[in-house]
Amino acid sequence: MNNLSNSDENYDLGYQPSPSSLDQNDQSTTETPGYSTFSGDSFAYCRTNSETSAFSEPIDDQSYSSEPSPSCWPGLKSGGVHNQAVLTRLGMKQHKNLVDDHKLDDQEALDSELELMKERFAKLLLGEDMSGSGKGVCTAVTISNSITNLYATVFGQNLRLEPLKPEKRAMWKREMDCLLSVCDYIVEFIPTMSQNLRDGTALEVMTSRPRADIYINLPALRKLDTMLIEILDSFRDTEFWYAEQGSMSSNSGRSGPSGSFRRIFQRKDEKWWLPVPCVPPEGLSEKARKHLRHKRDCANQIHKAAMAINSSILAEMEIPDTYMATLPKSGKACLGDSIYRYMYTADKFSPEHLLDCLNIASEHEALELADRVEASMYTWRRKACMSHSKSSWDMVKDLMSDTDRSDKNHIMAERADSLLFSLKQKYPELSQTSLDTCKIQYNRDVGQAVLESYSRVLEGLAFNIVAWIEDVIFVDRSVRSQNH
Repeated sequence: MNNLSNSDENYDLGYQPSPSSLDQNDQSTTETPGYSTFSGDSFAYCRTNSETSAFSEPIDDQSYSSEPSPSCWPGLKSGGVHNQAVLTRLGMKQHKNLVDDHKLDDQEALDSELELMKERFAKLLLGEDMSGSGKGVCTAVTISNSITNLYATVFGQNLRLEPLKPEKRAMWKREMDCLLSVCDYIVEFIPTMSQNLRDGTALEVMTSRPRADIYINLPALRKLDTMLIEILDSFRDTEFWYAEQGSMSSNSGRSGPSGSFRRIFQRKDEKWWLPVPCVPPEGLSEKARKHLRHKRDCANQIHKAAMAINSSILAEMEIPDTYMATLPKSGKACLGDSIYRYMYTADKFSPEHLLDCLNIASEHEALELADRVEASMYTWRRKACMSHSKSSWDMVKDLMSDTDRSDKNHIMAERADSLLFSLKQKYPELSQTSLDTCKIQYNRDVGQAVLESYSRVLEGLAFNIVAWIEDVIFVDRSVRSQNH
């Protein structure tokens, strides 16, 4: 019996690898994020392989016990009752060890989560400054960077219309719930009811609720987030598939489930890094085309909603003093003679007509013009309010209503504002202006930082989904036109 117990204990020490450690090539299951989302670089990742698979000990033929089989032991050849009792105890011991293994795995998972939370909390307190010298960024910028980095980690490699992998989906939900939880503690007090005391005194009872901007925008952003994930989930079983750009040739193709040849459309050079959508020779079915158009319209509406929320949050952010200090002394120096002359001399200013005359050829030119127009607008606003000589820009902005509407600086500032609005409407995919970037960099409001970064990444995801759907629709239209 002692030999049996010793042999059984030796057997229980053997390591059996988990299914996630069997496939070293599947990074989605064997890679564990070895970094924190609180990083200053929005595209800096660091991944390490799972330690479980790295430290797995191989089992060879020499690692088994040298004792003979239990069925050959003299004590077990005779006496069926004793034999049954030994096997029963053996089964109970194996079951107990299996339960202990599950408890050990759960404890290791909890320890891993705890260590990750410690790392996040430490980097949040340090402001991403690992030296601990107090030179880190503020909490608002840290959380903004964390949301941006998390989006790049989860969706950065997702370049096609397909559902998110389960581990990516779980990471996005878990990490975002953690980052958004800070908004639960950003509150304001509002009156809820009034009570009259016995002496006739009216007593107003105050209660706390989330701050107004968070109370309105955060539930809307969560809903938009869920809708975007559902759009990706809807492309589970599709009639199209993707081919990598680098593996394409003039006769390259792939056989579908029915054995039919599928064409690959050559992508233009400006999107060389994206996989190429492929469709059947006869094109997509009417049902598939209708589904694509519906999801494109949904994603387009989500993109507009997220962009509107982001613009409203950026408009509420305080303009940094560093930006105001860099403004030129005259708005004419920002715009140039030709644009300034048209804005100044036109009796009825038309920003659309001005944009058509400029013949903007690229997004870079549009962004450069937006920076110049925005700088000139605030230059004229500052001149219009110069007589008040307030140090805070918020005070100056509040005094704009008291400014003479016939003042030349005020008129030019309004025209520059309308030109900037028309420019953003004409180029909705325009990147953030220099003022927007400066606001995000110097923002100290944690609630605004969460709303701005969350709406920005959702805006980017919605825009990408629309672009991916447009690619598939374009390829399908090209293939069907070639057949006719």
